[in-house]
Amino acid sequence: MTSEYRPIVMRANRLLGASLVDHNLVRLEDLEKANERLLEVMASEQTRQMTVLGILAYEMKVLKEEDVLQYLVDNEGLGLVDLRNYEIHDELRKTVDVGACWATWSVPFDREEDFTSVATAYYLSPAVRAYWEKQFGTTIVWYGTTLEILADFLEKLETERGPAQVAAST
Repeated sequence: MTSEYRPIVMRANRLLGASLVDHNLVRLEDLEKANERLLEVMASEQTRQMTVLGILAYEMKVLKEEDVLQYLVDNEGLGLVDLRNYEIHDELRKTVDVGACWATWSVPFDREEDFTSVATAYYLSPAVRAYWEKQFGTTIVWYGTTLEILADFLEKLETERGPAQVAAST
């Protein structure tokens, strides 16, 4: 991941962590440890591991990703989407910024007139929502999904595009 995305990675993760604490989904002490680990991961350039949510849920096991998704459904009114068998909208397939998707743990996957559908594991991060709203300037319909589903989807998109096109979009 290029240094261009570092600010949004840091902001997205910081604000997601703060929201998780604010909504009593994780303790502040655990978040502080996860943030330290995130800095180590970022230094090693492991894009798929650059997620405080993943560190809290899968390394530290102090949070279940399902609990975050349930919170989104119950309190934010989001629907959930499984992108594993979903074909991305042709226009978005060609133009979506894969680096930004990794940085925000979100992916625009459909567009219909003035509406863009975005799947995200980071809805609770205001920085992520603001980033995508600014990119599209349309109404965004948000959907929750898991880190694994997003990562698999992005890797599939990178494979379909090939290295030259991914490099050009990041």
